[in-house]
Order: sequence, then structure tokens, then C-alpha cells
Amino acid sequence: MSSASEPGLVRAIGRWTLVALTINSIIGSGIFGLPSVIAGLVGKYSPWAVLLAGAAIGVIIACWAEVASRFTEAGGPYLYARVAFGRLVGIEVGWLLWLAQLAAPAANANLFVIYLGEFWPRAFAPVPRFFVLTLLVGVLALMNYRGVNVGARVSNFFTIAKLLPLAAVVIAGSIYLVTVHHAPAITPAAAPITAGSWLKAILLLVFAYGGFETALAPMAEARDPRRDTVFALFAALVICTLLYTSIQWVVIGVLPDAAHSERPLADAARLIMGRAGAALIAIAALVSCYGYLSAKILAVPRVTFALAERGDFPRFFAAIHPRFRSPYISILVFALFVWALSLLGSFSWNLTLSAVARLFYYAIGCAALPFLRKRYPGEAKFHLPKGNFLAVLGVLICSVLLTQVDRSKSLILVGTVVIALLNWLWVRNNKSLAM
Repeated sequence: MSSASEPGLVRAIGRWTLVALTINSIIGSGIFGLPSVIAGLVGKYSPWAVLLAGAAIGVIIACWAEVASRFTEAGGPYLYARVAFGRLVGIEVGWLLWLAQLAAPAANANLFVIYLGEFWPRAFAPVPRFFVLTLLVGVLALMNYRGVNVGARVSNFFTIAKLLPLAAVVIAGSIYLVTVHHAPAITPAAAPITAGSWLKAILLLVFAYGGFETALAPMAEARDPRRDTVFALFAALVICTLLYTSIQWVVIGVLPDAAHSERPLADAARLIMGRAGAALIAIAALVSCYGYLSAKILAVPRVTFALAERGDFPRFFAAIHPRFRSPYISILVFALFVWALSLLGSFSWNLTLSAVARLFYYAIGCAALPFLRKRYPGEAKFHLPKGNFLAVLGVLICSVLLTQVDRSKSLILVGTVVIALLNWLWVRNNKSLAM
């Protein structure tokens, strides 16, 4: 805990900035390719799959909203798990969250270079790629180093910039389907639709809705975190559900064989708006990748900051810049790892890690609700109706989806759990902060 003479973090994140950060943490590059995958699994029913997945993640988000409304400190999922279930579980969640959220922005940085290749083919060459990735990560690291105000403004800009072209495609696609293409295109599934294909579709979509948890990490810099987190989580859920469902409806309505389209959103935009539509989606993909990267570099370093602040990580990770009032060591370390991983460019392990890690800490967050209600009654700013029932339902949803995850390549996940255990053994006798 900082003494009175040491600088503290600045509470500069307002309600709508937090909404933007949450949306920016959710919408990445997946929206540009996922519609064809979902169409391949459940065909013409895919918009209903998007809605069903939104309802499933809605149960989880509702539980997390009550849990988050109890806290004003940094850390998000790590903090909730630590207070509800103890130091070991907290550290395990902290490591899984940090590593899973490290690979995703690195992958998005690489995708930025791939999309940039549409306009500048030399971007794929080793030297230009090195400089592009260095510039991408370096600029965001510098902006966040200079304080949460700068990082939050950047996130706000990219959130608006990524939503506008996506909304334009939805509006143009809706007009096209109503006035030009009256009968929706027939979009058969790539294989017979089974319960397993529905579960796989829901699993993929739950990950598309995921990422909201990282926006909860910088709550020590939110103006009114106990109220604003609730508003931001539900607002982001509604906006993303409407956007995802509309995009899926447009894609399967416009493309006769959406399941086999490699770039479904770009192909649909080309049919609706011509070459300008395809160019618009290419630009939107660049913006979305970089916006997602900006959200992660703002939020995820607050996890290692929170671990260090509570004595669960080396103390220097909790250092606050005396002028900019930012957790600058945590920011620089995270940015360095993102940059290094983006240069390596191999993320075959990311899907398994993200899948298992997210389902694990989503379930932990839901399970924390009844424990915190019993241990700290009356402290939540938001009380979820039927909260205990929904907490159990949230854990069951995560457990069922976990059966669909390919865990055959989960060696790095096991390694992460072991490292977190060693971390706990190292710090367990040290004094730590309570709630």
C-alpha cells in the first residue's frame, strides 16, 4: 500500500469511457471471420446462436456485475478470486488472466500487419514488419506510460472508429436485404447440425463476447467504479449483442454460401457497397485490431500492478510514476512481452489457453457471488435478482462449454498453473493486503 508521500493512481475513467473500454476489450479481429465459422456450424440458424450465446454470457456478466460492484481497487478477476477464495486461487487467476490476455493483443498486432498488407504488400517483409510492430506497440506503451487520461482517450477514439464502419455495413446490409435482395440467401451448414455443433458455435461466440473482464482491471482509476462497472458491463453486452447478431444476419442473408467465405464481412460489404465496401471493412479491420491492442495495453498491466500491490508479485510492479501517475513498470513490461510475442508470430497455443483460462475464471467469478454475499453482506452497489441461482447457472454454463475445448495442446496452461503455484509458495508467508 502506498504511503502518503508516494504518488497514487488518478481516478480519471468516467462512466462512458468505461463503456468504451469494455466494448474495445471485447471487439477484436474475430468479428471479421467468425460469421462464416458460425454459419458453417449451424447454417441459417446462426443469428439465433449469436443471441443464445449473448444470453449465456449475459448470465456470467450479470454475476460479475454484482461482484465488481463491491470493489474500488485494481485487479479485476484476480482481486475477486483472492477476496472470495484466498490467495492461492487469486494468484492462479491472476497468472491465467495475464497470460491469456497477453497472447490475444500480440495476435491482433500480427493481424494488423496482415491487413496492412492489403494496402502495402511490403509490410510482410521482415524489416518492415519489425518496424511496424515496434511502432504499433511502442506508441501505445508511450501513451499509457504518460497516464490513464491519455490511454483512455486513445481507447475512446478507437472504440468509436471501429463501431462506425461496422454499423455502416449493418445499416447498408439491412437496406440491401429489404429493398434489393428480398429473399435471404440459403446458407447451409457445412455439416449436419447436431447438439455438438450448437455447443461449438456457442463456445466460439462466448469467446467473441469475452474480454470484458480486462476492462475491470483498472478500477483504481475509475471515478465511481462500484456503480459504473455495472452500467458498463450491461451497456457493452447490449451493444455487442445487437452488433454481432445484426452482422451475422446480414452475412448469411447476403452471401449464398457464407460458410465457405474466408472473409465473410468483406465479401458481404463488397456485394452491398462494391469495392468501397470491401475497402471500408479492410480499414475497419485495421482499426479494430489496433483498438483492441490499445484496450489491452491500458487495462492488463493493472493486473500485475494489483498482484504487486497486495504482496503477491515483486514490489516494483506496483511502482507509480511520480509525474504521470501511471503503473509504468507494469505497462512497460506488458508492452515488451506483447511486442516480443508479436514478432514471434506463433499463437497455436492461444486458443486452448484462452478457452480454458476464460472458462475457469468466468466460473470463479460467478462462484464468488454467493461467497461474497455471505462474507460481506450489504456491500454490493448492485444486487442481482436470483443471484445465487444465476451464479450456479453461470458455473454450469462454463462447465458444459469446457467439454468442447480441445485440451490436447494445453501444456502451456499446465505450466502456467505450476508457475502460479510456485508464485504462491514464494509469497505465502509475506504479509498482504486484505479487502
